[in-house]
Amino acid sequence: MTNLINKYAATISMLCLVVIWQGAGNLSLLPKYIIPTPVEIVKAFIKNYELLIFHSKITLLEAIIGLFLGIVIAWLLALIMDSIPIFNKSIYPLLVLTQTIPTIAIAPILVLWLGYGLTPKIVLIVLTTTFPIVVSILDGFRNCDKDMITLLQLMNASKLQILWHVKIPTSLSYFYAGLRVSVSYAFIAAVVAEWLGGFEGLGVYMIKAKKLFEYDTMFAIIILVSVISLLSIELVKLSEKKFIKWKYIGENHEKDIN
Repeated sequence: MTNLINKYAATISMLCLVVIWQGAGNLSLLPKYIIPTPVEIVKAFIKNYELLIFHSKITLLEAIIGLFLGIVIAWLLALIMDSIPIFNKSIYPLLVLTQTIPTIAIAPILVLWLGYGLTPKIVLIVLTTTFPIVVSILDGFRNCDKDMITLLQLMNASKLQILWHVKIPTSLSYFYAGLRVSVSYAFIAAVVAEWLGGFEGLGVYMIKAKKLFEYDTMFAIIILVSVISLLSIELVKLSEKKFIKWKYIGENHEKDIN
Protein backbone atom coordinates (compact mmCIF):
# COMPACT_ATOMS: atom_id res chain seq x y z
CA MET A 1 0.00 0.00 0.00
CA THR A 2 2.85 2.37 0.92
CA ASN A 3 4.64 1.65 -2.37
CA LEU A 4 1.41 2.35 -4.27
CA ILE A 5 0.96 5.71 -2.51
CA ASN A 6 4.59 6.66 -3.16
CA LYS A 7 4.23 5.75 -6.84
CA TYR A 8 1.10 7.82 -7.39
CA ALA A 9 1.80 10.58 -4.83
CA ALA A 10 1.90 13.33 -7.46
CA THR A 11 -1.35 12.14 -9.08
CA ILE A 12 -3.11 11.92 -5.71
CA SER A 13 -1.97 15.41 -4.71
CA MET A 14 -3.17 16.85 -8.04
CA LEU A 15 -6.57 15.18 -7.66
CA CYS A 16 -6.88 16.56 -4.13
CA LEU A 17 -6.04 20.04 -5.40
CA VAL A 18 -8.67 19.79 -8.17
CA VAL A 19 -11.33 18.59 -5.70
CA ILE A 20 -10.55 21.43 -3.27
CA TRP A 21 -10.53 23.94 -6.13
CA GLN A 22 -13.89 22.73 -7.44
CA GLY A 23 -15.38 22.68 -3.95
CA ALA A 24 -14.21 26.23 -3.23
CA GLY A 25 -15.79 27.37 -6.50
CA ASN A 26 -19.10 25.64 -5.78
CA LEU A 27 -19.22 27.25 -2.32
CA SER A 28 -18.48 30.68 -3.88
CA LEU A 29 -15.26 30.98 -1.91
CA LEU A 30 -13.45 31.92 -5.15
CA PRO A 31 -14.79 34.54 -7.60
CA LYS A 32 -15.61 32.53 -10.74
CA TYR A 33 -15.15 35.53 -13.04
CA ILE A 34 -11.45 35.57 -12.04
CA ILE A 35 -10.72 31.94 -11.09
CA PRO A 36 -13.05 29.55 -12.95
CA THR A 37 -13.61 26.07 -11.55
CA PRO A 38 -12.03 22.95 -13.14
CA VAL A 39 -15.44 21.97 -14.58
CA GLU A 40 -15.77 25.37 -16.28
CA ILE A 41 -12.25 25.07 -17.67
CA VAL A 42 -13.04 21.62 -19.10
CA LYS A 43 -16.22 23.02 -20.68
CA ALA A 44 -14.20 25.88 -22.21
CA PHE A 45 -11.70 23.36 -23.57
CA ILE A 46 -14.48 21.31 -25.17
CA LYS A 47 -16.19 24.41 -26.55
CA ASN A 48 -12.99 25.82 -28.09
CA TYR A 49 -11.38 22.47 -28.90
CA GLU A 50 -10.79 23.14 -32.62
CA LEU A 51 -9.28 26.59 -32.02
CA LEU A 52 -7.05 25.29 -29.21
CA ILE A 53 -5.74 22.47 -31.39
CA PHE A 54 -5.14 24.85 -34.32
CA HIS A 55 -3.19 27.38 -32.24
CA SER A 56 -1.32 24.67 -30.33
CA LYS A 57 0.02 23.31 -33.65
CA ILE A 58 1.56 26.72 -34.41
CA THR A 59 3.14 27.01 -30.95
CA LEU A 60 4.37 23.42 -31.12
CA LEU A 61 5.94 24.03 -34.54
CA GLU A 62 7.75 27.14 -33.26
CA ALA A 63 8.99 25.30 -30.16
CA ILE A 64 10.23 22.24 -32.11
CA ILE A 65 12.10 24.27 -34.75
CA GLY A 66 13.61 26.63 -32.16
CA LEU A 67 14.61 23.76 -29.86
CA PHE A 68 16.17 21.77 -32.71
CA LEU A 69 18.24 24.76 -33.83
CA GLY A 70 19.15 25.44 -30.19
CA ILE A 71 20.43 21.87 -29.79
CA VAL A 72 22.52 22.06 -32.98
CA ILE A 73 24.02 25.44 -32.05
CA ALA A 74 24.64 24.28 -28.46
CA TRP A 75 26.60 21.22 -29.58
CA LEU A 76 28.66 23.25 -32.07
CA LEU A 77 29.44 25.90 -29.45
CA ALA A 78 30.29 23.31 -26.79
CA LEU A 79 32.65 21.43 -29.13
CA ILE A 80 34.42 24.64 -30.18
CA MET A 81 34.60 26.00 -26.61
CA ASP A 82 36.04 22.72 -25.36
CA SER A 83 38.65 22.59 -28.13
CA ILE A 84 39.70 26.26 -28.05
CA PRO A 85 40.10 27.64 -24.47
CA ILE A 86 40.34 31.28 -25.62
CA PHE A 87 37.03 30.88 -27.44
CA ASN A 88 35.52 29.50 -24.24
CA LYS A 89 36.68 32.53 -22.24
CA SER A 90 35.36 34.99 -24.81
CA ILE A 91 32.01 33.35 -25.65
CA TYR A 92 30.88 32.07 -22.24
CA PRO A 93 30.29 35.58 -20.77
CA LEU A 94 28.20 36.48 -23.83
CA LEU A 95 26.07 33.36 -23.32
CA VAL A 96 25.57 34.33 -19.67
CA LEU A 97 24.61 37.84 -20.77
CA THR A 98 21.82 36.48 -22.99
CA GLN A 99 20.27 34.88 -19.91
CA THR A 100 20.31 38.06 -17.82
CA ILE A 101 17.99 39.91 -20.24
CA PRO A 102 14.30 39.14 -19.54
CA THR A 103 12.57 37.23 -22.32
CA ILE A 104 9.68 39.68 -22.33
CA ALA A 105 12.16 42.51 -23.02
CA ILE A 106 13.83 40.77 -25.99
CA ALA A 107 10.61 39.63 -27.69
CA PRO A 108 9.27 43.04 -28.82
CA ILE A 109 12.70 44.01 -30.18
CA LEU A 110 12.87 40.81 -32.23
CA VAL A 111 9.34 41.41 -33.52
CA LEU A 112 10.36 44.97 -34.49
CA TRP A 113 13.43 43.68 -36.34
CA LEU A 114 12.08 40.46 -37.86
CA GLY A 115 8.35 41.05 -38.27
CA TYR A 116 5.31 39.12 -37.03
CA GLY A 117 6.00 35.73 -38.60
CA LEU A 118 7.68 32.62 -37.20
CA THR A 119 11.22 34.02 -37.38
CA PRO A 120 11.26 36.21 -34.21
CA LYS A 121 9.61 33.43 -32.17
CA ILE A 122 12.18 30.87 -33.33
CA VAL A 123 15.09 33.24 -32.65
CA LEU A 124 13.80 33.90 -29.12
CA ILE A 125 13.43 30.17 -28.46
CA VAL A 126 16.98 29.55 -29.73
CA LEU A 127 18.34 32.27 -27.43
CA THR A 128 16.43 30.81 -24.49
CA THR A 129 17.20 27.12 -25.00
CA THR A 130 20.84 27.17 -26.13
CA PHE A 131 22.46 28.24 -22.86
CA PRO A 132 21.26 25.38 -20.57
CA ILE A 133 22.34 22.80 -23.14
CA VAL A 134 25.78 24.36 -23.74
CA VAL A 135 26.49 24.53 -20.01
CA SER A 136 25.35 20.94 -19.49
CA ILE A 137 27.51 19.57 -22.33
CA LEU A 138 30.57 21.50 -21.10
CA ASP A 139 30.02 20.08 -17.61
CA GLY A 140 29.93 16.62 -19.17
CA PHE A 141 33.22 17.26 -20.97
CA ARG A 142 34.86 18.45 -17.72
CA ASN A 143 33.69 15.39 -15.79
CA CYS A 144 35.11 12.83 -18.20
CA ASP A 145 37.29 10.03 -16.84
CA LYS A 146 40.77 11.60 -16.89
CA ASP A 147 42.46 8.21 -16.62
CA MET A 148 40.61 7.00 -19.71
CA ILE A 149 41.69 10.09 -21.65
CA THR A 150 45.31 9.60 -20.49
CA LEU A 151 45.19 5.96 -21.57
CA LEU A 152 43.92 6.89 -25.03
CA GLN A 153 46.59 9.56 -25.34
CA LEU A 154 49.28 6.99 -24.48
CA MET A 155 47.84 4.83 -27.25
CA ASN A 156 48.29 7.78 -29.66
CA ALA A 157 44.57 8.38 -30.02
CA SER A 158 43.63 11.58 -31.83
CA LYS A 159 41.55 14.35 -30.27
CA LEU A 160 38.65 13.29 -32.47
CA GLN A 161 38.88 9.69 -31.19
CA ILE A 162 38.99 10.87 -27.57
CA LEU A 163 35.99 13.09 -28.25
CA TRP A 164 34.01 10.27 -29.88
CA HIS A 165 34.86 7.45 -27.45
CA VAL A 166 35.06 9.32 -24.12
CA LYS A 167 33.79 12.89 -24.06
CA ILE A 168 30.57 12.58 -26.05
CA PRO A 169 29.35 9.37 -24.32
CA THR A 170 30.07 10.92 -20.91
CA SER A 171 28.37 14.22 -21.79
CA LEU A 172 25.15 12.61 -23.08
CA SER A 173 23.57 12.30 -19.63
CA TYR A 174 24.49 15.93 -18.91
CA PHE A 175 23.09 16.95 -22.29
CA TYR A 176 19.73 15.36 -21.51
CA ALA A 177 19.62 17.12 -18.15
CA GLY A 178 19.98 20.45 -19.94
CA LEU A 179 17.56 19.39 -22.65
CA ARG A 180 14.79 18.73 -20.13
CA VAL A 181 15.16 22.31 -18.90
CA SER A 182 15.30 23.72 -22.43
CA VAL A 183 12.14 21.87 -23.52
CA SER A 184 10.06 23.70 -20.93
CA TYR A 185 11.82 26.99 -21.77
CA ALA A 186 10.97 26.51 -25.46
CA PHE A 187 7.21 26.57 -24.90
CA ILE A 188 7.41 29.47 -22.43
CA ALA A 189 9.46 31.52 -24.90
CA ALA A 190 7.07 30.68 -27.75
CA VAL A 191 4.01 31.84 -25.80
CA VAL A 192 5.75 35.02 -24.58
CA ALA A 193 6.82 35.88 -28.13
CA GLU A 194 3.25 35.33 -29.36
CA TRP A 195 1.94 37.67 -26.66
CA LEU A 196 3.91 40.57 -28.07
CA GLY A 197 3.37 40.04 -31.77
CA GLY A 198 1.81 37.51 -34.09
CA PHE A 199 -1.38 36.30 -35.68
CA GLU A 200 -1.53 32.64 -34.59
CA GLY A 201 -0.47 30.51 -31.64
CA LEU A 202 -1.60 29.87 -28.08
CA GLY A 203 -0.08 33.14 -26.86
CA VAL A 204 -2.10 35.14 -29.40
CA TYR A 205 -5.26 33.19 -28.53
CA MET A 206 -4.64 33.83 -24.82
CA ILE A 207 -4.46 37.60 -25.40
CA LYS A 208 -7.72 37.48 -27.39
CA ALA A 209 -9.40 35.50 -24.60
CA LYS A 210 -8.15 38.03 -22.04
CA LYS A 211 -9.59 40.96 -24.00
CA LEU A 212 -12.96 39.16 -24.13
CA PHE A 213 -12.76 38.38 -20.37
CA GLU A 214 -12.96 34.65 -21.14
CA TYR A 215 -10.90 33.58 -18.15
CA ASP A 216 -12.04 29.97 -18.39
CA THR A 217 -10.51 29.84 -21.90
CA MET A 218 -7.31 31.47 -20.60
CA PHE A 219 -6.97 28.80 -17.93
CA ALA A 220 -7.65 26.11 -20.54
CA ILE A 221 -4.76 27.51 -22.63
CA ILE A 222 -2.44 27.62 -19.62
CA ILE A 223 -3.24 24.01 -18.73
CA LEU A 224 -2.81 22.94 -22.37
CA VAL A 225 0.66 24.55 -22.52
CA SER A 226 1.59 22.82 -19.25
CA VAL A 227 0.39 19.44 -20.54
CA ILE A 228 2.32 19.84 -23.81
CA SER A 229 5.47 20.77 -21.85
CA LEU A 230 5.10 17.77 -19.54
CA LEU A 231 4.55 15.38 -22.45
CA SER A 232 7.61 16.82 -24.21
CA ILE A 233 9.74 16.28 -21.09
CA GLU A 234 8.51 12.67 -20.94
CA LEU A 235 9.50 12.21 -24.59
CA VAL A 236 12.96 13.50 -23.71
CA LYS A 237 13.17 10.94 -20.88
CA LEU A 238 12.15 8.13 -23.24
CA SER A 239 14.77 9.29 -25.73
CA GLU A 240 17.38 9.33 -22.97
CA LYS A 241 16.55 5.76 -21.98
CA LYS A 242 16.86 4.69 -25.61
CA PHE A 243 20.18 6.37 -26.41
CA ILE A 244 22.06 5.99 -23.12
CA LYS A 245 20.83 2.63 -21.94
CA TRP A 246 23.88 2.07 -19.71
CA LYS A 247 22.64 4.80 -17.34
CA TYR A 248 19.47 2.81 -16.54
CA ILE A 249 20.95 -0.70 -16.31
CA GLY A 250 20.86 -0.67 -12.50
CA GLU A 251 17.35 0.80 -12.42
CA ASN A 252 16.01 -1.85 -14.83
CA HIS A 253 17.71 -4.59 -12.80
CA GLU A 254 16.00 -3.39 -9.59
CA LYS A 255 12.62 -3.41 -11.38
CA ASP A 256 13.21 -6.96 -12.51
CA ILE A 257 14.05 -8.02 -8.95
CA ASN A 258 10.92 -6.34 -7.55
